Amino acid sequence: MRICFFNRSYWPDQAATGQLLTELAEDLVSRHGCDVTVVAGRPLHAARDHRGRLAGVEREARNGVAILRANGTRFRPQRFAGRAANYLTYFGSAALAGVNIGRPDVVVSLTDPPILGLAARWAARHAGARFVFLCEDIFPEVAALLEDFHNALLNRTLDRINRFLLRDADAIVALGDRMRRRLVEEKGADASRVSIIHNWADCEAITPGAKDNAFAREHGLADRFVLMHSGNIGMSQNLDVLVDAASRLTSKERIVVAIVGDGTKREALAADAARRGLTNVRFFPYTPKERLHESFAAADAFLVALKPGIEGYVVPSKVYGILAAGRPYIAALDPSAEAAGIVREFGCGLLATPGDPEALAAAIAAMHDDPTATRLMGQRARSAALQFDRRMAVASYFSLFQRIAGVACAA
Repeated sequence: MRICFFNRSYWPDQAATGQLLTELAEDLVSRHGCDVTVVAGRPLHAARDHRGRLAGVEREARNGVAILRANGTRFRPQRFAGRAANYLTYFGSAALAGVNIGRPDVVVSLTDPPILGLAARWAARHAGARFVFLCEDIFPEVAALLEDFHNALLNRTLDRINRFLLRDADAIVALGDRMRRRLVEEKGADASRVSIIHNWADCEAITPGAKDNAFAREHGLADRFVLMHSGNIGMSQNLDVLVDAASRLTSKERIVVAIVGDGTKREALAADAARRGLTNVRFFPYTPKERLHESFAAADAFLVALKPGIEGYVVPSKVYGILAAGRPYIAALDPSAEAAGIVREFGCGLLATPGDPEALAAAIAAMHDDPTATRLMGQRARSAALQFDRRMAVASYFSLFQRIAGVACAA
């Protein structure tokens, strides 16, 4: 079976969507014998390299996956103008790359950028392939998170594009039940064409580790209770409330709030913590993949947070890595969100009212004050992770693609 994915982020980018797509594409090759092409953007932090350039598209391969690098600008994404330029130039180049994808059986579009599905759909229809719309996010609701740009016309345009792609797709993938309900009830998607396939963690690569490890000792975390937020520090995570909660916990000297990663809100959060004189809030850069195991093990618990009302439009993928690491988490988001449902079903964390620093501080304190209960929640988290393992998710994608394409492949 021949499969082509469209998404701006791909290896070696550190964005969660790009990392997940890399694992999916490579596993479809190695485990299921598929022929996979990815139309990706240039790595956002890589040096410029134009070798192999052909009509604006650079060709390379990694672990059996053919990669077409659709060239676009690489402005810093902190401002809307830079993000818009990066999106539009990648979209134009990706549309051009769609001419060179051959004759795939299935073309899959993710949502980075949100208009990308138009290029992928055109490529699918041009090649006579089936078109799958993989909704990592739902627009325009996610676009409303952009604090530096609000435009009613743009939002209406994104909504029309999103509805058109949902209506035209041969299959739709939602990342959870709440997202599926959003797509069907609010966006008019045909329920019979929507499949739920959760994001995942690699439960062989990520396993529970000892807290007293090299990463923890290097950063003075081994003898502290560490509440960690790891991943994108953006506009949907509502992390202002975490700094506010930390200000309420200064009397508990063992508690450290570790914010790991980068994003549009990092500088503002760091400035807020410094202005308050908070020594219990520490910022760390993205952890290299080879040290991610140690970084996760250094945490006693994690935070998974979203702004109220955004649940289902966004599904935090970090949840599955936390589960695999055998650590509990505080779900500071709407009770209908996937992460909250996992806490209720498996007893692997605590719930906190989103946007409420007092409730978040109380949940952090509860985990700190009862280490036995926190440890047991972590054990249940690891058991839950096995329900969301990488191999199971990839097999679900393979089955979906095989079904809609109507081709027989060796599993």
